[in-house]
Amino acid sequence: MRDDSARGGLTGTLAKVTRWGTARVGELRERLPFVTHLTRQMVDVSLLDSSTRLAAQAFLTAFPVLFIVAAFAPTSVRDRLIESATYAVGLSGPALDQVRQVFGAHDDTTRESTGAVGIVITLLSATSCSRALQRVCERSWHVSPAGLRLIAWRWLVWLLVWLCALMVQGLVSDGFGLGLWLGLPLSFASSTLLWWWTQHMLLGGRVPWLPLLPGALLTGVGVVVLAWASRFYMPVTLNRSVAEFGPLGLVFTLLSWLIVLFTVVCVGIATGYVLAHEPILVRRLGTPPPE
Repeated sequence: MRDDSARGGLTGTLAKVTRWGTARVGELRERLPFVTHLTRQMVDVSLLDSSTRLAAQAFLTAFPVLFIVAAFAPTSVRDRLIESATYAVGLSGPALDQVRQVFGAHDDTTRESTGAVGIVITLLSATSCSRALQRVCERSWHVSPAGLRLIAWRWLVWLLVWLCALMVQGLVSDGFGLGLWLGLPLSFASSTLLWWWTQHMLLGGRVPWLPLLPGALLTGVGVVVLAWASRFYMPVTLNRSVAEFGPLGLVFTLLSWLIVLFTVVCVGIATGYVLAHEPILVRRLGTPPPE
């Protein structure tokens, strides 16, 4: 009898604790609706899955496009690409030497083996990164997938614009030779504009410009901050990986960095949707109601 009484008392206590916890969670949701909406948004976007898929697509399909550009582009363009890679990832030492060797492979044999057909196939395969990012934008804004006729040409346009942006990123970050005092604000502004345009382009213009601005600001600032932080962390990590594992160490480290980068991107775009639907911003931005 005593055991039954003790068990009944324990069960009653657990039930009370459960009810208390449920009530407190309900109160927290009412007091912090933004946190609740943001948490639900990250689940809807499948944050880790989306960022990992984007990183893999960028590594497997977008990077080869850079190698193709290096094989056919003049020396000045290759130097710009290396400069931008140094800015974005903080390359130095053995890791930078590995990248220089890759981008330096531009002899006639490479060009002949690639050919026009190879260039076209590489560009088309690289649009898989565009498609993956489009799905993230559509999930974040809870819109239905766009029809192929509306969106297909946008994948290639997005890829070409980003290639051009990468080529000048090193110059922008250095303030076109004038230093950090100009390079930093230019980097923030150009990154924000690029991600603002990216969302509008990949959503097929189905969301007005202004509601996309919070996500563009968050993503643009996050990407620039990550790039500057990488200058302090990545050189040591990359050179250590290259010393221990050779070229494979460079591959693994860059892939890990890409996952972090696209996590920042997915968080920025998804959070931008939640911010744009906050009551204080809905009227100012003209945010359309959720579908």
